[in-house]
Amino acid sequence: MILDEIVEDKKKRLTCHKKNVSETEIRRAAESVEKVPHRFFDALKKKQISIIGEFKNASPSIEKIKSKINLEERIREYNISVDAISCLTEEDYFHGNVDYLKYIRGISPLPILRKDFMIDEYQFYEAKAIGADAVLLIAAILDDAQMRDFYQLAKELSLDSLVEVHNEEEMERALKLDAEIIGVNNRNLKDFTIELDTTRRLSKMVPEEKVFVAESGIITDEDVRFLKQCKVDAFLIGRALMEAEHPAEVAAHWKELA
Repeated sequence: MILDEIVEDKKKRLTCHKKNVSETEIRRAAESVEKVPHRFFDALKKKQISIIGEFKNASPSIEKIKSKINLEERIREYNISVDAISCLTEEDYFHGNVDYLKYIRGISPLPILRKDFMIDEYQFYEAKAIGADAVLLIAAILDDAQMRDFYQLAKELSLDSLVEVHNEEEMERALKLDAEIIGVNNRNLKDFTIELDTTRRLSKMVPEEKVFVAESGIITDEDVRFLKQCKVDAFLIGRALMEAEHPAEVAAHWKELA
């Protein structure tokens, strides 16, 4: 399964990162960050549907993404149209880098999600140090103890956590954790196919007080209308906004539909 490969390569990457910047150094860097009011949860918990605009260069399902505008132009458009930003920092499969998030932090007041495969405490301190406001916890790659410990660590670092699930069992685990923000990834992690009905099916399990996020596969107006009926609070949109020449217009249009 591609997910297993990604995690194994992430472990190798972490070994290199820790040689370049030690765990002691990254902790000090995180502790030196001044608190700023960029709460990811608050940006998504609104009456109107919120949009998380993503920045990524590639993905295993479609390989390299052809963006029509540069990063600075993109963030300028996101700043006026979306409610939060997701930045891929995974290097091997999504061609991301922590430097992208650092750059975005310097030009955007919006809350930023560090989207990566978080498997080590080091990454959470690093997320804080580079300016992230939230992190992704993928239930499929973490056991209950890891999820609990990482969720608590994120809280201690004033980072929100988007807990990502793909099926009923993982949703139960997220609810047991009492996660504030739960995202359903509509992409099957075994074959990378998309099934929007995953969000509809799992929506029945989500308490109203939670922030409920639909992730992946949001490409058309019909997708937006369908997911609106699933009572989601937010859409996390990658490819459609990345390939749009004017992502602000696309985001505004979909907010009107929702």
